[in-house]
Amino acid sequence: MPFQIVRNDITKVKSDAIVNTANPKPVIGSGTDGAVYRAAGEKKLLAERRKIGDIKAGDAVYTSAFKLNAKYIIHTVGPVWVDGNHGEREILRSCYSKSLALADELKCKSIAFPLISSGAYRFPKDEALNIALSEIGKFLLNHDMDVVLVVFDKAAFELSENLMGDIEQFIDEHTVAQLHKDEAYAASGFISNIDERRIAAQRANMAYRMSAQGVDEEFSGKSLNDILSNKGKTFQQRLFELIDESGMDDVAVYKKANIDRKLFSHIRSSKNYKPKKKTAVAFAIALELDLSTTRDLLQRAEIAFSESNPFDLIIEYFITKKIYNIFEINAALFQYGQPTLGC
Repeated sequence: MPFQIVRNDITKVKSDAIVNTANPKPVIGSGTDGAVYRAAGEKKLLAERRKIGDIKAGDAVYTSAFKLNAKYIIHTVGPVWVDGNHGEREILRSCYSKSLALADELKCKSIAFPLISSGAYRFPKDEALNIALSEIGKFLLNHDMDVVLVVFDKAAFELSENLMGDIEQFIDEHTVAQLHKDEAYAASGFISNIDERRIAAQRANMAYRMSAQGVDEEFSGKSLNDILSNKGKTFQQRLFELIDESGMDDVAVYKKANIDRKLFSHIRSSKNYKPKKKTAVAFAIALELDLSTTRDLLQRAEIAFSESNPFDLIIEYFITKKIYNIFEINAALFQYGQPTLGC
């Protein structure tokens, strides 16, 4: 997957390049820096680091990875947060952009980042996350590399309070509305089992739509083979129809969808391809589809949204708000313990 967020110890991640939040001086620091030195081998790494000397804030250099499961350690010096008026944001952006450029220069196929400066350097976690997602997103639009943002624990990862509040309100409103519907039907005594009621309602709705569209007449006198031979467009067919309508080229679509190029090629050549839900939704986000068109695309892959599924509600929230930044959406999904979008 081009970009993903994982909860792990960065020293245990396998990647061509591991990014270390380094001390500007060639000494062993605390936090991530100390952990990287211990895992790589303190003496050898420190000796190589001393050859480089001091590193300015926002710059990036590299050393061998020694005992780490990587080829290189990219050392970058993050900003210490003062008040936001001392160039902290620009320095942090530079940490990500220069580390990514260096990894590209080293021909790395993968790179793993910690959330730079969000710990002991006191950079506000939500802003640190937004900058990381922004810089990684810009890089991946023009480069092919697997980028992993490694979060050591939940306390190190934080969405903005406004976004969190909006998402939780959206989920609460839909959950309460669905609960009221369930209670009303259960209390009526007509259907005692709520799951059975939902199934019955879905069947009744389908029957109504088929009747309203004259499907009974359309199927009249036809064999099952006739009906199946004239079925609607598959997910794959409709997807590429939507891509053509969007005016985007294939590269732009699979990058915006956080989809691997090989998987995209496989989908293009497979008329009956059946995607996972997170893959199908990723394409809907990349194409900036509205909720109705998204549901139609998913139905062609025999996938549906549920009012009781947090993943579905979070996706509905972002589509309703017309927010189609897949990295921002994945950050929210990760925060709520849901699968992230892409292959």
